[in-house]
Amino acid sequence: MNALLAEVAAKRKAIDDNPPRPAKYMRRGDIERLKEEEERKIQEAQARKDDGATATKAASVSKQVPSRDATNSPHPARDGEESKPEGAFNISNEETIRRLRSKGQPIRLFAEADKDRRLRLRALELIEEKGHDRVGGQNDFKKALEDVENVEREMKSKVNNKGKKRDEAEQVANSVLDLGLIKSDPDKLYPIIYYALKRTLREWGEAMDARPENVKRTTQGKLAAATQVQSADYLKPLFKSLRARSLPADVLGRMAEIVHYMQKRQYQRANDSYLRLSIGNAPWPIGVTMVGIHERSAREKISSDQVAHVLNDEVSRKYIQSLKRLLTFSQTKYPPEDVSQLMG
Repeated sequence: MNALLAEVAAKRKAIDDNPPRPAKYMRRGDIERLKEEEERKIQEAQARKDDGATATKAASVSKQVPSRDATNSPHPARDGEESKPEGAFNISNEETIRRLRSKGQPIRLFAEADKDRRLRLRALELIEEKGHDRVGGQNDFKKALEDVENVEREMKSKVNNKGKKRDEAEQVANSVLDLGLIKSDPDKLYPIIYYALKRTLREWGEAMDARPENVKRTTQGKLAAATQVQSADYLKPLFKSLRARSLPADVLGRMAEIVHYMQKRQYQRANDSYLRLSIGNAPWPIGVTMVGIHERSAREKISSDQVAHVLNDEVSRKYIQSLKRLLTFSQTKYPPEDVSQLMG
């Protein structure tokens, strides 16, 4: 037993005398902490080296250039501050980050060292100080005045442009459509038809608004107003096609006839063109364009002018029927001199 205790005591003494062996493995956190400490020591040494070199250079320059008398300087405190060497502007990284963030600047640029970051902060502060001393806070007010003047000029130009466009639209709408353009230059028909129908629709809406209140409140008055609003909504696809110049040739020709006769107050002829546009004038069933699977001798009698466009789709039906409502309103507002030209 004594021999065993002596052996244990000898082993313990050997362990205490010998230094501990390094651990075979290290935790990732310990490795990162060691790396950070080494980098921080290197940065501190580099910063002390750079600050010492800058201070030495500034001291040599100050010996060569005579300093101004503090009593003759108009801003002695500022002169002393500006004559301070760049290396003397030595603040902590936390303070540098705080000031940069307060100015809305990035806390670090690409490949920027701590010294360069401090110098950038100092340059920003000097620029702000000189800017406030020169203009005295007038830049913001002057810029606001310039913005107001620019907005006013833009509004005036927009109003003038709208006035010119309105005058041009009125001039086009007042000019009587020439039916010869259907064959000579169909593209000129689009703006004339567009502005003529737009003008009639606008006058219809103004007439609805000009009615007395007791008429508007009646059932018939409400129905008339709803009809006008509905027609304006139905005509939107037609106006879009007119702006895009994408109407079929036969539809464009019939609408040109409707507008022409409506402008000349020949509403009976305008109604005839409307009927040819809506239901066609073919001797076949409405909308028939094919008489069989084989070509017959009567096939050439069916042309595109005889197609019932009101049956094409729901959108076409709605704006073609709204054209008839515009004709009805137009003959009420501008009645013809010859009573025989009234629509039935």
